[in-house]
Parts: sequence; C-alpha cells; structure tokens
Amino acid sequence: MVSDQLRGKGYDEFLPMCWSRRLWSDRVKVLQMPLFAGYLFCRFDPDDRYSILTTPGVCTIIGRGRTPLPVDPTQVENIRVAVGSGRRIEPWPRLEVGNKVRIEVGPLCGIEGTLLRHKGTAHLILGVTLMQRAVAVEVDETWVVPSPNVYVAPKTAHHSARPVLVS
Repeated sequence: MVSDQLRGKGYDEFLPMCWSRRLWSDRVKVLQMPLFAGYLFCRFDPDDRYSILTTPGVCTIIGRGRTPLPVDPTQVENIRVAVGSGRRIEPWPRLEVGNKVRIEVGPLCGIEGTLLRHKGTAHLILGVTLMQRAVAVEVDETWVVPSPNVYVAPKTAHHSARPVLVS
C-alpha cells in the first residue's frame, strides 16, 4: 500500500519481494512477501521529505537523527538484479562476514556479495549495510570469482535511495 502511494506521488520507490511458503491449518500457500519486512526504498531529495513522512503507513526514514542517510546504490541495484533474476531469494537473518565475491556468469552477472554455503547449496548474501539487513539468493559456485571491491559512502548524496520504515 505504501509503495503504491509513493509511486502515485511520483517517487521512485523499490519494494523487493520474494515468494514464501506458509503453512495454514488446512494447506500450504505460496505468498509474495516483502524481502525486508517493514522496509522499502525510495529515491527523494532529503530536503523535501515531508511528503514521504505524511504518507499513510510510513513511520520514519532511516538516518542519523533527523538526517536521512542514503543507501549504497550498488547494494540496492544488486538486490534489484537478484529479485529480477528468477533465482530463489529469501530474507537472511543478518549480514554475514565472509568471502566477498563477484558473479561472472548467469542471470546475476556483475553483482557482488558474500558467498555462503547453506543447506548444501551456495548462496550469495546481499546486504544493505545501513539497515543491517541481508538477503540470500541461490547461486552456482562456478559463477563466482573473488572480489576486492569496497564501497565508500558519499559525503553528500541528494536524490539517492533511502530506506523508509513502514508499519
């Protein structure tokens, strides 16, 4: 609902979604759920945030005090590519510290993350550092190569995507 309202106001919003199996009393149902429960990303000028904050369902904009902080655009783009890749993707409980890798082939080609083996399969952990949240997307280990890249946040970033907490 918040995503639709922000889009209707002309904002560039991004609500990453995933498929989740839920057990109901009489059946298993597959539902589309937000990848980061309670959060969406929105690109806006931080000096014009009143319109965002007055949108029904928006609790706050993540930042330092009253100053909204931008998310690393590479992290948002990596999640956008992973969601659109058709690969299985799911929320991950925390940001993992491990080997940084870059995907060189396949539908995720060009994105970077942390390689993790879980339940017998390889997963690429894509994190949003500012939110201390992450997602895991299944990958073929033959697609990855080590990556030395490190992101340094810009000092000023107008019109960058910022995480918005929704209720």
